Amino acid sequence: MSVSLPAGFTSWRFLVLPLAALSASDTPTVLLNTFWSREPGCDSGFGNLLARQLDLRGLRVLAACLTEKGAEQLRNQTSDRLQTVILDVTKTDSVAAATEWVKERVGDRDYLSGVPSSLSESLAFLLLCEQGLWGLVNNAGISTPTAPNEWLTKQDFVKILDVNLLGVIDVTLSVLPLVRKARGRVVNVSSIMGRVALLGGGYCMSKYGVEAFSDSLRRELSYFGVKVVMIEPGYFKTTVTSPKALSQGFQASWNQASPEIKELYGEKFMANLMKSVDLLETTSCQDLSLVTNCMEHALTACHPRTRYSPGWDAKFIYLPMSYLPSFLVDLMVYWRNPRPAKAL
Repeated sequence: MSVSLPAGFTSWRFLVLPLAALSASDTPTVLLNTFWSREPGCDSGFGNLLARQLDLRGLRVLAACLTEKGAEQLRNQTSDRLQTVILDVTKTDSVAAATEWVKERVGDRDYLSGVPSSLSESLAFLLLCEQGLWGLVNNAGISTPTAPNEWLTKQDFVKILDVNLLGVIDVTLSVLPLVRKARGRVVNVSSIMGRVALLGGGYCMSKYGVEAFSDSLRRELSYFGVKVVMIEPGYFKTTVTSPKALSQGFQASWNQASPEIKELYGEKFMANLMKSVDLLETTSCQDLSLVTNCMEHALTACHPRTRYSPGWDAKFIYLPMSYLPSFLVDLMVYWRNPRPAKAL
């Protein structure tokens, strides 16, 4: 069995799994949950591409999709090694059924029996090897509702935190004994917005939480030979940065704001927010492989980095901003963002 390498990766750094020595029945198995968009056929983004990429590498992929149309599209683009299951992680019955489905296909080993039904609470990628769980990749991500904080309710924050942060923690703690047994990898997909909080709402907050959780976990697990890695993408064209979703989120938040808040900010502020969505669409990177190559490298390199920051904006704008004094970043944001109507 041969494994091709992404451009720019040298073999001595890349390959750690003894794939050539594995029989077909021993091929490492991947469980990849590609959910969160509820639009038919939109089981896409980083998860979809990673499933196809790992399938090309010869891995056995089990992909959990939210819609049958998305699952069918993925099966049509991959080999027979990839299997799909329909999963809505917001429904307990769906999660329990999908977990049983996975057990049937990977074998109900004793060390897997303790994993609770919350296994699929977030976007997660699990790589099963004979000595435990080699890799866990948490790829959860929703971005709306995002708006100035005063436009939002507590439930708006909870909605994002439940998926982006608490789901990551739940899945990680559930399978951590398996990863520790394999001396494997935990790869958490954060965001460059986990370094610089430029947006109101739960998104930046959730990504800061993922960063803190990953840092503490990495230090704790270093004693057991487990590596914890973060992926911090800039802006890429996925459902998370969809102009339609962001615009609808802004509008819904504006509609629920009190008359006092609307008077403070004004209609012009709202119009300028909508223009910023159009600008985001033109500047977002279309090459999602920049991110999935980082995910794959983090799982398979002998010496993975602690952090990967794919995207030109991450490297040349947001990372430098994160090292500047806070007052300078505050000034940059102050002059860059739209001004409320009643600003001083």
